[in-house]
Amino acid sequence: MSRNIQGILIALLGCLIYSAHDAIIKALGASLPAVQIAFFAYLLGLPYVVFLLIHDTTPGTLRPANPLWMAIRVVAVMFATLGAFYAFLVLPLAEAYTILFAAPLLVTLLAVPLLGEVLRWRRATAVLVGLAGVLVVLRPDTNTLNIGHVTALASAIGNAMVHISSRRIGGSERLPLMILYPMLGIIVLLGAVMPFTFEPVSGPAFGGLAIVALFSFLAMLCMIEAFKRGEAALVAPMQYSQLIWGILFGVLFFDEFPQGPTLLGAVLIIGSGLYIVFREAGQNRARRLRRRSPPAVPDFRRSCHFRLAKQGQRRYLATSRSGCGAAW
Repeated sequence: MSRNIQGILIALLGCLIYSAHDAIIKALGASLPAVQIAFFAYLLGLPYVVFLLIHDTTPGTLRPANPLWMAIRVVAVMFATLGAFYAFLVLPLAEAYTILFAAPLLVTLLAVPLLGEVLRWRRATAVLVGLAGVLVVLRPDTNTLNIGHVTALASAIGNAMVHISSRRIGGSERLPLMILYPMLGIIVLLGAVMPFTFEPVSGPAFGGLAIVALFSFLAMLCMIEAFKRGEAALVAPMQYSQLIWGILFGVLFFDEFPQGPTLLGAVLIIGSGLYIVFREAGQNRARRLRRRSPPAVPDFRRSCHFRLAKQGQRRYLATSRSGCGAAW
């Protein structure tokens, strides 16, 4: 089995675990608020990150190399987490996923002012198509728009900023620190509001929170390993398989059936996202081939030998010892 196939299969497994993680969050929402679910999920997940930190062999300290961008990352993770958790509680899973899938499109837009990238017309058109798909799902001209749609969109923006921060500081920061600091920030900030929102946690609910923390860690490890084994252009689109699981879990456990606008918006958003991923991969592959290509061979039609032969002159031997002939 090739490494790309291994990467794809591991990514699909990670996405399945993430979808189960989200379904458990939705089930826990029947008795717990989103803030409390997020707080305990991160608190119970802290030992796993400490385990990663202990086994990390990358040289460095606990001090971030980019404090400002690390702070931005903390805020972005908080928006991404709380927005998604609340959206899972009040929206059908498939509808929440469809809006969250707008994150790659927002990365393309935000990369222009924040990373200095150039947005050409093809990618810009794909982004506009994807954003049109978001509007199809939100349906702002109807009475179906609610706070869940707003938080899902806020989560997509936060997730986009998380990706931007990874691309900005990922080469200079240790991976465990990029996970640890947002986790600590969320625990501290949400812990400050816990006295005002706390609800008693039953034994089964606490078990569900522990499973959420474990699934989050396992899914993250799967995605890291998938990107190590396979090409990013093949692994990244596997995230869209979560929509399939979202529909399946919604039908089986929550009596949720996707509506036409959700499916149409999903086609537009996923289609534009795939176009951007594969186009970027094609451009990267072309750049690598150009770097590996051998030096250009001199055009024989412009060489001294060709000109002399064409003119019918008989000074070939003399010319071959000087001028362009000397290079041979």
